[in-house]
Amino acid sequence: MPLLELRRCALSLLISLSALGAGAANAAELTVSAAASLTQALREIAPLFEASQPGHRLQFNFGASGALLQQIAKGAPADVLATADQETMDRAQAQQLITASQRRDFARNELVLILPAASALHPKALADLAQPAYARIAIGLPASVPVGRYTQEALQMAGLWSAIEPKMIGASNVRQALDYVARSEVDAGFVYATDAALLPDKVRRAAFTVPTRKPVLYPAAPVAASTQPALARAFVEFLLTPAARTVLLKHGFAAP
Repeated sequence: MPLLELRRCALSLLISLSALGAGAANAAELTVSAAASLTQALREIAPLFEASQPGHRLQFNFGASGALLQQIAKGAPADVLATADQETMDRAQAQQLITASQRRDFARNELVLILPAASALHPKALADLAQPAYARIAIGLPASVPVGRYTQEALQMAGLWSAIEPKMIGASNVRQALDYVARSEVDAGFVYATDAALLPDKVRRAAFTVPTRKPVLYPAAPVAASTQPALARAFVEFLLTPAARTVLLKHGFAAP
């Protein structure tokens, strides 16, 4: 190959590599710390958001809302926090860990009582849980798991917490409570309606919905220490779009 042609090829390759380098430099990975009950819905929303932000990718860290807050408070890298309750987000805001002005409520859920599918028990009301037949009840740990706080408040409103607490099998997040019931390791458990719908062949809902003192609202907000603040804000706003709302509705979440 003539020397001039070799130089042209080398120059073309150099330009191509430079373009790829620039694209890589502009690409960003956004870390979203989100409540465990959002796992399926957010994983389905991810490619929709990524398509609207070419070159950028989402990475998820799912867990109990309280545990996620503790991680962020200790400096764990995160760009967006999405919790299953207002209280956890309020604590994040009080500690100035989120950008409060960009906080948004994007979904709503319900607290339900579930039993193993093969169970012979059929509770008609919360008060039935005080009966000896309900010896083990899966409840998220109220100190760190929002579904546990909702459950404790509901039982306190019904005057049942002192009777039920000794039967509590603590769960580190709502999915663990669901698993305990699905494996028939407990007689009943409290989870969100969206979680109960994941295993219809292994768990069944009680015939009543558990009333909560406050609505089960999910807020999201950019983390104040995010290295991608514009992209974090874009993701929070994307959760309110019709495309994201359709996915959330598909997974059982209502509009806030």
